[in-house]
Amino acid sequence: MIDHTGITVADYAKSKAFYTQALGAIGYLLLLEFPASVTGNTDVAGFGEPHKPDFWLSNATAQKPAHQQTMHFAFRVSNRALVHAFYDAALKAGGQDNGAPGVRSHYHPNYYSAFVTDPDGHNIEAVCHESP
Repeated sequence: MIDHTGITVADYAKSKAFYTQALGAIGYLLLLEFPASVTGNTDVAGFGEPHKPDFWLSNATAQKPAHQQTMHFAFRVSNRALVHAFYDAALKAGGQDNGAPGVRSHYHPNYYSAFVTDPDGHNIEAVCHESP
C-alpha cells in the first residue's frame, strides 16, 4: 500500500498554485509546507485530505531536474461531477488538456476520467470507477 508519493517541479510557486487550485476541486488541500531550511535540501508542499498529506511537490535541484522525466498520477474521486470539477479547475489554473472527461471503456465500463498536464508536463488524472 502506498503511503505517499511526490514529484519534482521546475517552478515551485507556479506548481504549488496549480495543484492548490486543481486538487482543491476534488477535496485535496495544501496541508503542510516545509522550506529548504527545514528539509536541508529544497522547499516541499504536501497535499491530501485532512489530516494526511500523501502527494508531495518538491522544488527541483541541480541533482534532480524536473524535466528529466514526466510522471502520471491518478486521483480517485467518488463521482463523475468531481472529475469535471478537477478538469475545469486544472485548466483554469494553467494546465493543458490531455483528455476531456469521459468514459474510457477500454479500462472497464465505468472508468470515467479526465487528464491534464501540469506546468512540468506531468500527466495528472482524476478518475471515478463508480457507475453513473
